[in-house]
Amino acid sequence: MAVEAEAAARELRATYATGKTKSFEWRSSQLKAIQKIVSLHSDEIVEALRSDLQKPEFESVVHEISGVSASCKLALKELNRWMKPQKVKTSLITFPSSAKIVSEPFGVVLVISAWNFPLLLSLDPVVGAIAAGNAVVLKPSESSPATSSLLAKLVGKYMDASAVRVVEGAVAETAALLEQKWDKILYTGGGKVGRIVLSAAAKHLTPVILELGGKCPVVVDSAVNLKVAARRIIAGKWCANSGQTCISPDYIITTKDFAPQLVNALSAQLDKFFGKEPLRSKELSSIVNIHHFNRLVKLLDDDEVSRKIVRGGERDQSNLKIAPTIISGVSTDSLLMDEEIFGPILPIITVDQIEECVGVINAKEKPLAAYLFTNDKKLEDKFVRNISAGAMIINDTVIHFFEAGLPFGGVGGSGMGAYHGKFSFDAFSHKKALLKRSFAVDISARYPPYTPGKRRFLRAVVQGNLLDILRSLYSCW
Repeated sequence: MAVEAEAAARELRATYATGKTKSFEWRSSQLKAIQKIVSLHSDEIVEALRSDLQKPEFESVVHEISGVSASCKLALKELNRWMKPQKVKTSLITFPSSAKIVSEPFGVVLVISAWNFPLLLSLDPVVGAIAAGNAVVLKPSESSPATSSLLAKLVGKYMDASAVRVVEGAVAETAALLEQKWDKILYTGGGKVGRIVLSAAAKHLTPVILELGGKCPVVVDSAVNLKVAARRIIAGKWCANSGQTCISPDYIITTKDFAPQLVNALSAQLDKFFGKEPLRSKELSSIVNIHHFNRLVKLLDDDEVSRKIVRGGERDQSNLKIAPTIISGVSTDSLLMDEEIFGPILPIITVDQIEECVGVINAKEKPLAAYLFTNDKKLEDKFVRNISAGAMIINDTVIHFFEAGLPFGGVGGSGMGAYHGKFSFDAFSHKKALLKRSFAVDISARYPPYTPGKRRFLRAVVQGNLLDILRSLYSCW
């Protein structure tokens, strides 16, 4: 395995050394190849996602296939502009001169993707890496084997195998890849493996983007359109891979007085979306594997948790499905609040005053996303000002992921670095400073011997003080 990983890295580095991946034509051709993959093989992709996650066709098409296609379309449209050097103003220190910021690829990069959105979280970063001119190794998750196998087949068929490669496998293969020197690594997944990736990268001083997750809170004020709020919370929680999403609402904070109304509103909309027997609904994804199913069941069967279930709790082990479950009156030290739930369970924490939400959220690691439903501008300002999170949405959930103009990334325990749209191009580009000077002017004050007059002049130039420059010139000469 180590030999294969070393060979893959070496072969891609040899390709990169030729300069092949830096041209506009190569980048464009590979982006178009990704477009072909998702457009010509959408039925196979939907079937693979169904096999791995029982993912409904709607989610597969809208969240995964369309997400990748939109990233390609934007990159192809803007690529020429993104690649152009950015002009920068210069100062008196370097006069006469001109300056630019040149975006150059890092080199050979490694993308390690996650199982919950196995197509989108694989190809979306690859779009950015290719747009920036890198050679890429993609390591899909072994927990979504059908999608991993399909990606290996299609990438091998449509893309330049000398510069873009899929490496399948499990822990051993990932470990072997991490032993190699990469010029940048992007990892999506949990914090435990994220620390392993960061430690491996540190040996080579390799920069890393970590998309990790965390417990994303949803704060619901009483002065909201309750029906719309309930629908949008459900869309982010149970209509996006059954809660197995890094930006999925992890828990709700609302007031004690308002909680019963919120539970009733959520229950009413859940009935409309998934029916009275949600385990039989084709609109609900399954849990990825028996390990995660048992982990979630263990949470539900905890004595303190089980007696507070106000909706759901049913499970079907044969199909790895758990009904949308709401648990009200959860304490901050509950088992449910220890780690990211990553499943169809939604606890509700109640407070006396909604402003107390800030303290509850800040007592935990910084989340990948934080959501607030309110019409109160003061509460909104307090929320934005006092809570640190990778992203925030006011009056909705998760939908920021599809805004190419916004960076997607974490902070603190939820990750480091960001990508999406132009941010993906920047994430996989080194910003090289370029300064060009003329031979026309060469100030003697720069060179020894240094006199008090030269020192005054150079100090004024560095500080950018035009009046002091004139004074020093007058006194010197």
